[in-house]
Amino acid sequence: MVKATKLSLLNAIKFPRRKFKFVRLLLYFLVALLCSFSSPIMAAIPTINAASQPIINQIAAPTSQLQQGKELYDAGRFAEAVQVLQQAVKTYQNQGDTLSQAATLSNLSLAYQQLAQWTEAKQVITESLNLLKGQQNSQSLLVFAQSLDIQGRLQLATGQTEAALATWQQAGKIYTQLKNQNGVVKSLINQAQAWRNKGSYRRAVEILKEVKQKLQSQSDSLEKVVGLRSLGDMLLVIGDWENSRTALKQSLEIAGHLQSNAQMGASLLSLGNNARTQQHISDAIANYQKAVEVSPSPLTKVQAQLNLLSLLIENGQFTTARTLLPAIQSQLAQLPQSRTAIYAQINFAQSLNKLLSNELQVPSRNSQSTPSLEYSSMSSQGSILKIEYSSTSSQDVAQLLAKAIEQSRSLGDQQTEAYALLSLGHLYEETQQWSEAQKLTQQALVLAQMSNAPEIVYRVDWQLGRLLWAQKDLQGAITAYDAAVETLELLRRDLVAINQDVQFSFRDSVEPVYRQSVELLLQSQAGKADNKTLDKARQRIEALQLAELDNFFREACLLGQSVALDKVVDQDNPTAAILYPIILPDQIQVIVKIPQQPLRQYSTKISQAEVNKILVELRKNLVNPAATNAVKTQSQQVYNWLIQPIESQLQAKQVKTLVFVLDGALRNLPMASLYDGKQYLIEKYAIALSVGLQLLDPKPLVKQQIRALTAGLTQPPPNFPNFSPLPAIKSEVDLITKAGISTTSLWDQQFTSSALEKEVNTVPFNVVHLATHGQFSSRAENTFILAADGPINVTQFDSLLRSRDESKPQAVELLVLSACQTAAGDNRAALGLAGAAVRAGARSTLASLWQIDDESTAIFVGAFYQQLQEGKVTKAEALRHAQLKLLQHRNYNAPSFWSAYVLIGNWL
Repeated sequence: MVKATKLSLLNAIKFPRRKFKFVRLLLYFLVALLCSFSSPIMAAIPTINAASQPIINQIAAPTSQLQQGKELYDAGRFAEAVQVLQQAVKTYQNQGDTLSQAATLSNLSLAYQQLAQWTEAKQVITESLNLLKGQQNSQSLLVFAQSLDIQGRLQLATGQTEAALATWQQAGKIYTQLKNQNGVVKSLINQAQAWRNKGSYRRAVEILKEVKQKLQSQSDSLEKVVGLRSLGDMLLVIGDWENSRTALKQSLEIAGHLQSNAQMGASLLSLGNNARTQQHISDAIANYQKAVEVSPSPLTKVQAQLNLLSLLIENGQFTTARTLLPAIQSQLAQLPQSRTAIYAQINFAQSLNKLLSNELQVPSRNSQSTPSLEYSSMSSQGSILKIEYSSTSSQDVAQLLAKAIEQSRSLGDQQTEAYALLSLGHLYEETQQWSEAQKLTQQALVLAQMSNAPEIVYRVDWQLGRLLWAQKDLQGAITAYDAAVETLELLRRDLVAINQDVQFSFRDSVEPVYRQSVELLLQSQAGKADNKTLDKARQRIEALQLAELDNFFREACLLGQSVALDKVVDQDNPTAAILYPIILPDQIQVIVKIPQQPLRQYSTKISQAEVNKILVELRKNLVNPAATNAVKTQSQQVYNWLIQPIESQLQAKQVKTLVFVLDGALRNLPMASLYDGKQYLIEKYAIALSVGLQLLDPKPLVKQQIRALTAGLTQPPPNFPNFSPLPAIKSEVDLITKAGISTTSLWDQQFTSSALEKEVNTVPFNVVHLATHGQFSSRAENTFILAADGPINVTQFDSLLRSRDESKPQAVELLVLSACQTAAGDNRAALGLAGAAVRAGARSTLASLWQIDDESTAIFVGAFYQQLQEGKVTKAEALRHAQLKLLQHRNYNAPSFWSAYVLIGNWL
C-alpha cells in the first residue's frame, strides 16, 4: 500500500474538545441545506434569508463601501464583508449619517452571525437599534423594523426563542403601521418558525395560513413570488407537502407571468425538492431539469444539477448520472469563490465519490485491499479541477476536497472548512487510512465546535467513533458515540428543520448513530454487560425511536408527565416483564426487565438481512388464514429469539403480562402470534407494546366508569374506492352498548372531522372508539383514518383529541382504531401506528395491524369491552381474553383473525 501524503495545509495537532452553545434553526437554514453526507439536497437560496433581509436598499444613496459589503455578503464572503462594512460604519459615523450607520451596523451583525461571532453580532445590532430608537419618520421606522428582524434571527440562533418571537411581533406591528405587506409577511413567517421551535405546531400552522391569505390578497409582484416560495419552503419543512406544493406552483406561475426566469428557476428548484420529499421521483427530475434550462443564475443551475445528480445516484441511475458530470463541472467553474461555491464543490465531490463507490465498486472500508490516497495542496485561486470522468478515482475526489479546504481558509470560513475536512476524512476512512482520517476528523471537530455548528459536530463525533472503533479503541469510540448522541438529543426539536437533507436520509444520517452505538456498547462488554451498560443500551434504542417519531412528524413529539416502565413493573404491576429486542447487523440482542431483578441480556447470532427476511415472510403469512402452518414454523423462530431463553425465569416469577419495546421490523408483527411449538404466546401471557421506556400517567382504567365516544363509517367516501364497505360495524357498536358502556355515537354522514371535534369538546368520555377504515404508514401524510368528509390525518389528532385538554380535565384513557391497516409494502408502517398513539395523547391505543373480517371484529370488540366493563382486569388482560375468544371460535381461530390487534401504551 502506498503511504498517503499529508496535506501541506493541514497539521496533525490534537485539539482539545471545547464546549459550545447549540445554535438553533435559522442560522443554518440558509447554509446547512448546501452540504451533506448522504443524498445532498440544495434549496433555492435567495441572496439573504427572509429573516434577515439586508437593509442597504433603504439607504437613499449607498456608498461604494456599503454596496461592496452587500455584494461580498451575497457572495458568501462573510469575513471580507465584515471588514468592508466596518469601514462603512466609520464613514457614516464621521459624516453624522445616523440612519445609514444604523443600517450598516445591522448588515454587519448579519455577517458576524454567519461567522458565528455572536458577541460581536449582538453588540452591533444593539448599537444599531439604539441609534434608531425614538425616530418616527417612515424611513427610520422601516430600518428599525428590519433591524428587529435581524435581532430576532440572532436571538433564535442563540436559543432565545421567546425573545425572538417578541422581537418579530414588534417588527410586525411596525410593518403593519407602515402598511408594508412584504414586511408583515416576512415577520409572520419568522413568528411561525419561533412558535414551531417552542413546540407549538398548531400555532405555527395558523400563522402560516394567515401568511397564505395575505399573499393571496397581494397583486402579482416579484416580492409575492419570493413570499410564496418562502411559504412553500416552510410548509415543506413542517411536512405539509400538498399546501407547500400549491404555494410553490403559484410562485412559479406568477414568476412566469412576470417573465422572471431567475425566480422561475428558484421556484422550480423548490418544487423539485417538494416532489423528492414525497418520493415523486419523475416529477422531481423534471423540475430540476427545468430549473437548469430556465434559470440564468449559475448558482441555481448548479444547485438543481447537484440535486438531480444525487437523486439519480440514490435511485441507481448511474449511467444517466454520469452524463451530468461535465455540465456540473462547467457550472462550478462559473461560480465566484464563496461559501456557496465551496459547499457546491463539496457536494459534488461527495456525489462523485458515491458514484465511484456504487458504479465502479471502489472497495469499501471492510475490503481487504484498498487504494491509498495521495494529494498535494493547490493554490486557492486555481480553477476547478479538470477531471476525466471516464477514469475518475478517489484521488480526484480528494483533490476537489483539498481545494475546498484551502478556499475555506482563504475566506476565513471555519464552518465550511469543517464540512470539507469531515468529507475528506470520510474519504480516507473508506480507504482504511485510519491515521490520516482521524487527524482530519479531529481538526473538523474543533472547527465545527468553534463555529457553533451542532449538525456538523454530531457527524464529526460519529465519524471519529467509527475510526476509533476500527482501530480497536473501544472506550475512545464509546466516548465519541456518546458525544454524537448527546448532540442529536439536544437537536431533537430542530433535527429535521436544521438540515433538510436529514428528511431524506434519516436511515443514513441519524439511525446508524444510535444503532451502531448500541452495538459498540454491547460489544465492549464481551458478552457480560453490567446493569448500567444494559440500561444505557436500551435508553439509546428508545432515543432512536423518539428521533424516528420526530422525523415522522417533522417536529419534536411532546410527551406529558410520565413514569419509568421499570418503576411500574417493580411497584405497581409486579406480574409484568419488559422486553427490549434490538436488531444489530449480525445478531439480535434482547434486554429483559423482570420485577425486582436487575436487567438481563441474551443474544442470537443471525444477520440482520436474515432477520428481516423471516419477519417479512411471517408478516405476509399472518394475513392469510390458510397459512397457519407456515405461521407456526416462522413465528417459532422469532419466539426462540425473543422468549425461549428467558421463559423459565418468567414462569418462576409468575409473570402474567409481557410489555415489548420493539425495534425495527419487529414492530410490524403482533407478538401475540409467537409460537412455542405447542401454544401461542397470547395463550400464556397478556401482551402490550410501549413506544419507549416511559409510561404516560399509568392509572388503571378498571377504577373508572367507562364512557365511550364512538364513530363509524359503513361506506367509505366515493373517492376512496380501494376501501371496502364495513356493514358489521353497527353491530360492533351495539355490542359495546350491550356490554354496559355509556356511548355517544356518530354514524356515516354524521361522522365528519368537525362533528367529531365538536363531540370531543362537549361530551364526557374517556374512551374514543373509531370503527372506520384507516391506514398506518412510515410517512405522516399517508397515515389517516377515514371520515365521511375525507381522511383525518394523524397530524390532526393532536388538535382534534387534545383540544379537550384545555377545558376537560379527564384524559383520553383509550383510543380504539378497529378497522385500520398498515400500508401495503411499507416495512416501517408501524411507525405510523406509534405516531397515531403519541399524537392522540391517549394513555392507551388499541389498533389492528391489518384489516380483519368485520364480523369477527364485532365479536372481538364486544368481548373486549365486556371485560373492561366488569372492571376486574387490566386493558392488556381484556385484550387477551378477547383474542382468546376468537382463537377458540371455529371460524376465526387462524392467527390472521385474532392476532392483528395490538395495545400500545398503558396496559394497566
